[in-house]
Amino acid sequence: MFRPRTLVSLLCLGLAMGSLPGCRTLERLAEVGDTPQVAPIQNPTQASGYQPVSLPMPAPGIDERQANSLWRPGSRAFFKDQRASAVGDILTVLVEIKDNAKLNNTTDTTKDANESAGLTNFLGLESKLNLIFPDAIDPTQLVNGASKSAHVGDGTINRTEDITLKVAAVITQVLPNGNMVLSGTQQVKVNAEVRELQVAGIIRPEDITAINTIGYEKIAEARISYGGRGIISDQQQPRYGQEIYDILFPF
Repeated sequence: MFRPRTLVSLLCLGLAMGSLPGCRTLERLAEVGDTPQVAPIQNPTQASGYQPVSLPMPAPGIDERQANSLWRPGSRAFFKDQRASAVGDILTVLVEIKDNAKLNNTTDTTKDANESAGLTNFLGLESKLNLIFPDAIDPTQLVNGASKSAHVGDGTINRTEDITLKVAAVITQVLPNGNMVLSGTQQVKVNAEVRELQVAGIIRPEDITAINTIGYEKIAEARISYGGRGIISDQQQPRYGQEIYDILFPF
């Protein structure tokens, strides 16, 4: 007897061979009556599509050490620096976003066009036009056209965002100039809803605080994503047919 997920895997394989989408739909069908599953922990560098970061680097510097000195430049503690500094070290990213945006836009356009053309004299052949057309026509009024269009648009955006989150991230790469690449993912499952927070970017060791934390505003090339999946998220999204209809319908 096949388990539901085994059957889903076989169906996904068949759809992939036929170049047909729908594996996600089959996975959702397999989860009917069950809660979403949390993804297992994995090495971010082995994830599908992972690529090491490559940026312009300055010339390598020489680490100067003072003779007979126990103090290392850049250290925050006398005996050992507790801040993240090597691949695999962990630090806490503080995400605190407070964003307000208000935008009003009004558009009003009107266009009128009139076109007319005639053939009063053309080597005397203008009188023969009634032989071509079924009814007698006036050569001076062969073409007469008119068009009129109007458009009125009014848009308003009033947005307020307040997000305060913390997530532990792992150093995945140390660049030649000393900057570090971090990546962190946090999943919280509450009943039938999974909330997921992802953060990635490039940081400087100097921006890490003494308690091994860093603010999101100090992350270069920051990629912060916060969302969810489950029954509540599904209810907040339109159905596939409605999305396709909204994209294709021209009015």
